[in-house]
Amino acid sequence: MEERRGGRRRGGGGREKGGAGSGGREPADPEAAAREVCLRLLASSPRTRAQLADALRRKDVPDEVAEKVLGRFTDVGLIDDEAFARAWVQSRHAGRGLAKRALAAELRRRGVADETVSDAVEELEPDQEERTARALVDRRLPGTRGVDPAKRMRRLVGMLARKGYPPGLSYRVVKEALADEGTDPDAFPDEPPPFD
Repeated sequence: MEERRGGRRRGGGGREKGGAGSGGREPADPEAAAREVCLRLLASSPRTRAQLADALRRKDVPDEVAEKVLGRFTDVGLIDDEAFARAWVQSRHAGRGLAKRALAAELRRRGVADETVSDAVEELEPDQEERTARALVDRRLPGTRGVDPAKRMRRLVGMLARKGYPPGLSYRVVKEALADEGTDPDAFPDEPPPFD
């Protein structure tokens, strides 16, 4: 039972500042609180070291405590930015069809170091990226039938550009797909058009 004094409840009523999900009471040990925050976040999905550091900062965990906990988690393999980046690249490329440029931008926004980003995106082979671009165009092509060929070209090239594909590759893939469908390839300019 909770005891009331002066209109306030005593006991485990609500969260207090600094609580990291420990039943509402401020933890006596900031290191334990930091570990709990990191474990809770990592249980829901993989995170980068920078994402965890941001979460600890928002919970007012002292920097030296955060560094100690993050260092320990890195040492035991619970935080591995290289593995995170490789998995992210494969997952987002296969699932969303993102190209190297878009994948690199996403990883940088998550605080992954430039060298790690470069290593991860370079694991995508150029022919793998081209196959994915072709598959994306093949999926969208039927929805553009009946539209002016130049407009179809702009839309499809634009779709690939938004996913991070280089203009030259985008234009070539779309031009080939339209030609395979029966559109006269000479109807298109030699240079990529501006996209919609």
